[in-house]
Amino acid sequence: MAAAWPAVPLLAALALWVYAVRHTDVSALDDYGLVSTLHPAFWAGLAVLTAGFWFTVRDPRRRAGWPAAYVLGLLVIERATQAVLYPTPLYAWAWKHDAVIDHLLTSGGLQSADQLGDMAVYDQWPGFFAAQAALVRLLGVDNAAMYMAWWPLVSSVLLLLPLLLIYRTFTEDRRLIWTAVWLFCVGNWVGQDYFSPQSVAFALHLGVLAVVLRRYGRPGGRQRQAVWTVLLSVLVIAIVVSHQLTPGMLVVTLLALAFTRRHRDWVPLVTTVVIFLAWCLTAALPFLSAAMPDMIRSVGDIGANVETGYGSTPTGTGAVATSWAARLLSGSVLLLALAGVLRQRALRQRALPLLLVAAAPLPMFAASSYGSEMIFRVLMFMLPGAAFFAAAALLPRVPVPEPTADARQTERGVPPAPAAPAPRRRSPLLSLPPLRYAAWLSPLVLLAGTLAFVPSYSGKDRVNYFPPGEVALVRQLFDQAPDDSLVVAANRNYPLAYEQYWRVDHYWFLEDTRTHVDDIVRDPAAVLARDMAGVEAPARAYFLLTQGQVANSEMNGQLNTAQLRRVRESVAHSPRFERVARNSAGVLYVLKPAS
Repeated sequence: MAAAWPAVPLLAALALWVYAVRHTDVSALDDYGLVSTLHPAFWAGLAVLTAGFWFTVRDPRRRAGWPAAYVLGLLVIERATQAVLYPTPLYAWAWKHDAVIDHLLTSGGLQSADQLGDMAVYDQWPGFFAAQAALVRLLGVDNAAMYMAWWPLVSSVLLLLPLLLIYRTFTEDRRLIWTAVWLFCVGNWVGQDYFSPQSVAFALHLGVLAVVLRRYGRPGGRQRQAVWTVLLSVLVIAIVVSHQLTPGMLVVTLLALAFTRRHRDWVPLVTTVVIFLAWCLTAALPFLSAAMPDMIRSVGDIGANVETGYGSTPTGTGAVATSWAARLLSGSVLLLALAGVLRQRALRQRALPLLLVAAAPLPMFAASSYGSEMIFRVLMFMLPGAAFFAAAALLPRVPVPEPTADARQTERGVPPAPAAPAPRRRSPLLSLPPLRYAAWLSPLVLLAGTLAFVPSYSGKDRVNYFPPGEVALVRQLFDQAPDDSLVVAANRNYPLAYEQYWRVDHYWFLEDTRTHVDDIVRDPAAVLARDMAGVEAPARAYFLLTQGQVANSEMNGQLNTAQLRRVRESVAHSPRFERVARNSAGVLYVLKPAS
C-alpha cells in the first residue's frame, strides 16, 4: 500500500484537470488568454501535482518510475489543455506550416524562388515539411491540421530522452535529475513546441549534445568513435536540412565544449561545421545570398537584435501582465541557476560542460535579431543547462561522485584503485532533511514556477486561437479566389493565411511603413482601394478582417480598437467594396472592378 502512495496525488491532479477542462469555456477569451477562463480546479490540480512530485522525488524509497509519471502528467496538463479545449489548432505559424506541407503534396517536389517568391525559403530547408508530408500520406489524413493541435505534447515528450541522458552524464542523484527535468518543462514557455521545424530541430540538438557528452568525453569512447560519429552526422544532417537557426546554436555550443579538457575532441564540431557549410553553399544559397546584406548589418548590433520593434509591444493590462509573468519566470530560473552554481561547488566542477551549454548561446545576441525573436531562442537553448543548476539550488547539498582520478588513470593505462567500501546506508526516514522553514521554501518556489508557466505559455491565446467561424471564413475565401488574386489583411494572424500561396498573393498593410499605415487609418477605403487596384481580371482583390487580426493588432500595439473599427466601417460603407461573407469571427470584402 505504501509503495503505491505516489499514485494518489497524481491521479487526484489528473482528475482535477479533467474536471477543469470539462467546465472551462473558451468562447470569449480576454487579454489574459486562457488564464481568466480556466476553472479553479485546474490550478488546484497543478498544486496537487507539484506537491506530490516534490515529496515523491525526494523519497529514496520510491521507485524511479514515479517521477517520470509525474513529469508526464505535468506535460499532459501543460501541453494538452489547449488541444482539448480548442476545436481548432492554435498559432498562425502552425497553419502556415500546414500550407507548406500541402504545397509539397500538391506540387510533388521542391520549387525555386521564381515560382514561389519569399516562400521558397521553406523549399530550401525542406526536412521537416517533407517528413510531415510523408506522415500525412502514411496516416491517410487530409492534411497535418488533423493532428497538429497535439504537436506541443508530442514534441515536449520527445525532449525527455535526450534531456535525461544529458543529466545522467553528470549525476546519478535522481532528485536532481527529475527536478531539473521538471524545471525545464515549466521554464520552456517560449512556445516553440508547436507544429514547426524548430520543435523537432531542438530535440535533435539535445540528441547531439547527449551523444557528445556521453560518448566523446568518456574513457574508451574512441574505440567506437566512428559509430558515434555516423549517428551524430545523421542527427546533424536532419537539423541542417530542417531549420536555419538551430545549426548555428549547435556550432557555438560544440565550440564551447571543445575547449574543455573533458570534451577536447574536435570531431563533433568539425562534422557539424562541414555539414552546415555544405548545405548553406548549395541548397540554401539562394536565400542566404539575398539575406546576407541584412545579416551582415545586424552582426554586433546587440541593441537592435534584442529590440522588439514596431508592432510588437504588449499593450493592455492582460498582455503586459502575461508578458511580465514570462519574464519573471525566465529570470527566476536563471537566478536559481546562478545560485546553484555558487552553492554547489563540487557539482559546478563536475558539470562544467552543462554550464557551458547554458552560456554558449549568449553570443548569438550579437549575430542576428532573427525577426526580433533571438532573445526567446537564446533563452530556450540556455534552458537545458540552466534548469540543471536551478534544480541544484532547490535541493540540499548534492553528493557528487569523483571518478575523475580513476578516469585519468584508465586513460593512461593504469588500473583504477580498488573501490572503497560503501558507507552504511542510513534509514530512508533519516535521509530526509528536517521540516524547517527552509525545507518548505524550495517546494513553494517550484510551485510558483509551475503556476507561472500557465500565463507565460497561454496568456496570448486570444491572439493564437482561431474559432471555427474564422477558419470557415478564410476557407471560403480561398475556395472562390481565382488564380493570381490578392488578399489584403491587417496582419498575417489568421488561419490558412498561406493557403495556396503558390497561386494567391498577400499584402498585410500593418507590415508596411508607418507612414503608409497612417495613410490607411486616415482614409481606409480610399487608400486600400488604390493599393488593390492593380489586380487584373479574372483575378480578384479581397479585403479580409478577422478576429485573430484584431486581437493581434490590439494586444501588440499596432492599431487600437477605435482605429480598427474605423477601417472596417470605412470599407463597409464604400461603394468600391462588396461584402462577400461575414460571421461572428470576421468579414470578407471584394474590390469591385473599376467602371
